[in-house]
Amino acid sequence: MFERFTKSARSVVTGAVALAEGTGADSVTEEHLLLALLDLEGTPSAAAFATLGVAGRRASVEAGLAEARRRGGLTKADTEALAGIGVDVTAIVSRVEAVHGEGVLAGDHGSKRWWSGSRPSFGRPAKDVLERSLRVALGRGDRYIGDEHLLLALTARPGVVADVLAEHGVTYAAVERALGGDGGAAKAG
Repeated sequence: MFERFTKSARSVVTGAVALAEGTGADSVTEEHLLLALLDLEGTPSAAAFATLGVAGRRASVEAGLAEARRRGGLTKADTEALAGIGVDVTAIVSRVEAVHGEGVLAGDHGSKRWWSGSRPSFGRPAKDVLERSLRVALGRGDRYIGDEHLLLALTARPGVVADVLAEHGVTYAAVERALGGDGGAAKAG
């Protein structure tokens, strides 16, 4: 599969690994892939982000991701569903943080790989995004996997990253429109 990745898609993967290493994460996540995509310039995904008004809003995206981590990784839909049955996630998070410290539900409890010297592996959700990018590329009739396919795969996979992107106006349909809809807009670099 990786032989189909364009230079920019490979940059996303290596950038995600570097971000995971930089934060001491045990594995590469969907968040790392998204943040690596936001770092690109002059690519189809960068053009889509610019068209959708996200290019200069990395801090806002990071804040949305941090808030979801603070909720223990619950999506807004999860939070709303729980509220529908009388569970106030915000109150629970506040109580847990009052006892155990702020951010305790975020899962950032330090790396266990400090001693191994190895690179972080890709977590199952990140692997799923990479696999989905292949399906997206094939569905669009492309014979390569570009950064735009990774972005589309992130928007298509339900979860926190897709929620945060949607809050910023980045949905699968919006990205498709920004890319030209037929996959023929900006072919990858």
